[in-house]
Amino acid sequence: MSSIAGLQAVILAGGLGTRLHPVVSDRPKVLAPVGDRPFLTYLFDQLVEAGISQVTLCIGHLGEQIFQTFGDAYQSLQLSYSWETELLGTGGGLRLALPQLTASTILVMNGDSFCQVDLEQFWQWHQQIQAHASLLLTHVPDTSRYGRVELTPDHQISRFQEKDQQAGPGWINAGIYLVGRSLLATIPPAQVISLESQIFPQWVGHGLYGYCNHGQFLDIGTPESYRLAAQLFS
Repeated sequence: MSSIAGLQAVILAGGLGTRLHPVVSDRPKVLAPVGDRPFLTYLFDQLVEAGISQVTLCIGHLGEQIFQTFGDAYQSLQLSYSWETELLGTGGGLRLALPQLTASTILVMNGDSFCQVDLEQFWQWHQQIQAHASLLLTHVPDTSRYGRVELTPDHQISRFQEKDQQAGPGWINAGIYLVGRSLLATIPPAQVISLESQIFPQWVGHGLYGYCNHGQFLDIGTPESYRLAAQLFS
């Protein structure tokens, strides 16, 4: 099986980040300072460690700040940009970037969350089970804030439960995906579409799997969770 180093990565960084505005309002959420550097650099470091070299950033709101901060490179990463002139959602933004993506499988990351995982192991597992798409899952004590992901015994995703429908422990979407390029091409172009609420549920029963991972997870979508990020990376 091939190494993950040959894949292209996409980071979704085009959202407004409205819930974070009380504490970070002058920059894109991915540039929110954590420790002494932008949050996005922790995702970049994860990709560098995995040996990936090509990254496309899907940017929109205040996206010029991201380009001005990093330009066309970060350490060994070659950076390119897919610019949204209007908000397209996570699915629409990813579909817009498709012409820049040539690899048969794409590693997709949410720009506002981080999960400790061995990306190479995730990739080898994805290949071994011959998944069309694999979502990295993490276990949390209370799924009500995120929405719950349910699995069959062979790790196919069978159902997504919406946020606030069920509390208690369970598996959630950790914001890292391996997706076949041909599957991404089925997303309708030039439309506002959410990967999480519209696209992934359509893929249930069509080779969509969940990779269960126990690494630490955080997102910086709210002031409360953003404050926790400094503790994780200290």
